[in-house]
Amino acid sequence: MQEKALNSPGFEIDPDLVITLTHGDPIMFEPFWKEEGQNATVTISGWEKMSYYACDPDDICWFLEPDFANEVLRLHRIVNNAATNGCHIIPGAGSTQLIHATLHALASIEARRHPVNVVSAAPYYSMYSDINSLKSALYHWAGDAATFKGDDNFIEIVCSPNNPDGMIRHAVLSNNAGRRVHDMAYYWPHYTPMRGPADHDIMLFTMSKATGHAGTRIGWALVKDTDVAREMVNYITLNTNGVSRDSQVRAARILKVISDGYEFPNSNGAGQFFHIGRHLLADRWRRLRQAMEVLAKFSLPRFSTEFCEFFKEHAQTYPGFAWLRSEDESINDCGDFFKGINVQIRNGRLFGAGPNYVRISLMGSDAYFDGFIKRITSVG
Repeated sequence: MQEKALNSPGFEIDPDLVITLTHGDPIMFEPFWKEEGQNATVTISGWEKMSYYACDPDDICWFLEPDFANEVLRLHRIVNNAATNGCHIIPGAGSTQLIHATLHALASIEARRHPVNVVSAAPYYSMYSDINSLKSALYHWAGDAATFKGDDNFIEIVCSPNNPDGMIRHAVLSNNAGRRVHDMAYYWPHYTPMRGPADHDIMLFTMSKATGHAGTRIGWALVKDTDVAREMVNYITLNTNGVSRDSQVRAARILKVISDGYEFPNSNGAGQFFHIGRHLLADRWRRLRQAMEVLAKFSLPRFSTEFCEFFKEHAQTYPGFAWLRSEDESINDCGDFFKGINVQIRNGRLFGAGPNYVRISLMGSDAYFDGFIKRITSVG
């Protein structure tokens, strides 16, 4: 099914079609970028960006495009969601490659023995537990940080706001032991109130959740320790021999459009991505809560209103995912319930929780979201 059709006004999902809400594919932001048109368009001539090297080959990160680095720093300064002073910027093919690079670097440099235990507090992002498929001798998945009984030979991944439940998270294990990686993919104003700049040794961000450009496959790490940054670069060099320069150029333009919308605003507020994104997510959460009240089988997380330093007002949290819990004793497995109405979701077991939980993506097309709301309302 064409992306264009999925976000076209009036397009409706066939009642027999399976609605897939398993992945955080952020198609919902497509209309904004269509409106931006040429402002967000990049042309790369056939002779440009042909070299492996984006900067001085002797630089720590020789594949980092200078314009991309500048726009990353500029956006963080405008949003004030991360302390960047003294940090190395390491681009990667999305958060996935950066997580692998970070684990490799920390386990290679600082571990006293191998494999290092990798943990995260449940419910955790399901991809974390998939690292064992890499069969690395340096590290392995050891489960829920809250129940971890090992010694100080660990790396704790802290996802905040958390995927799947949207909650603000802090490290569970002692700060005097192990190492921490902070996955900050959702720490942007359209998802959650800005509480000031995060300041951690390693912070990971991604274009897919910041701007909606999942297909560009670009994320970035802010890394304080030079040795860790250098080893992350070594991993990416061995893994993919750098990161696409073309993708970094496109990402730089996208970030520039967002920053320009706030540094040089129009009188009508057009082009202010975070305002528009928050409005879209707020509307989806409102409709979802109404539909769940009609269905009367599941509960949703409740989030407190907090002052947002970016919007300069009290704001709600609107995660890109809904973490549903069954409140109906007749439903033993939430996945089976949604399968029965032709909706694909992700079972709570994948996130270290039970089958009485499911994660539903709210970031898909208008057609998929509208179709989902209609189905659960009709069941109710």
